[in-house]
Amino acid sequence: MKVHDFPSKKLNHFYIMSGSFLSLGFGYMSLLPLYGGVFLFSLLFTRIIQIQAIRLHLLDTPIARSAHSTPTPRGGGLSICLLFAISTMYFFLKGIIPTEEFLALLAAFAIALLGLLDDLFTLRLRWRITVQLLAAIWVVYWLGGVAPINFGVFLLTNPLVLIIMGVLALIWLLNLYNFMDGIDGIATTELLFVNVMSLFLFINNSDQVVGLLSAVLLSAGAGFLVWNWPPAKIFLGDVGSSFIGFLLGILALLTMKHGSLTVWTWLILLGVFAVDATITLSVRYISGQRWFEGHASHAYQNAARQYKSHAKVTISIIAINCLWLAPMALLSVQRPEYGFLLCMIALAPLGLLAFKFKAGKLVEFAN
Repeated sequence: MKVHDFPSKKLNHFYIMSGSFLSLGFGYMSLLPLYGGVFLFSLLFTRIIQIQAIRLHLLDTPIARSAHSTPTPRGGGLSICLLFAISTMYFFLKGIIPTEEFLALLAAFAIALLGLLDDLFTLRLRWRITVQLLAAIWVVYWLGGVAPINFGVFLLTNPLVLIIMGVLALIWLLNLYNFMDGIDGIATTELLFVNVMSLFLFINNSDQVVGLLSAVLLSAGAGFLVWNWPPAKIFLGDVGSSFIGFLLGILALLTMKHGSLTVWTWLILLGVFAVDATITLSVRYISGQRWFEGHASHAYQNAARQYKSHAKVTISIIAINCLWLAPMALLSVQRPEYGFLLCMIALAPLGLLAFKFKAGKLVEFAN
């Protein structure tokens, strides 16, 4: 290539990307009434669930490890699940979502039902894990496996290893999202951040299917956040947190299949949750604690007790997401060959923060 050809090729690439962005952007704009309706119905339906949960005594009653002090309705995430289900069916019937991907997405609703039953009746761990495992296998099967993963120095292509990793990742993401839904607003704002970022990245990468689904999640989550912002009037419940965690895992696998985003970009976007939950569980396991039981020793929970505020911690995490993880995620999309390295760089300071707030150890602070 001649030296003077380089600017013109860069400009041509810019014009192509700009045209793709604008055409898709206008496509999303044509669906603004749909997304506006999703937001309004989420706002309304969450309020209805709150009222009914109080009437039916479906309340999260404070116990020793609780971060709240008054009984609070739970199960509000059902509004997000139902609105996403309706929207997914609409896009499928319009021919936007391929059959195999639609069938894979159905597993998320099985997880939502499992979460709802757990909210109502408190299911045994072995039943929850069994259903989660079957749902994860179902997803990977209908997606035709898991796309190769570039670790920088080598490319992982072994189908069996990738399938096992994909199944375990779905189960882990489902549970870690549940673990991290422990203070007001934290899980919902994380949902909004991930989907704002991913929606922007999907538009740039012309991934229409996942972009449309992310926009629905963003709209439904925004409506729910009105009632979940500190002090929360209602909680997601297992029906919401399990569904969201599992669904984000499916969307990640879809983008890997489509070639629009890598696993490293997703790990960066979910960095706060992934690092806190992983370090907390590891510390509890290594120290001989009953790691599989409920607890309140996550870094974010210790921070909320230290600063005596849910809002301060939630806002701090929003700041970390926007000021640190968002730029790193964009860089990982621009330079996917360095995705693994960029992911490690992005997560390293989060690991230091987790240890600073003694993740895995219950820390009490004087009033």
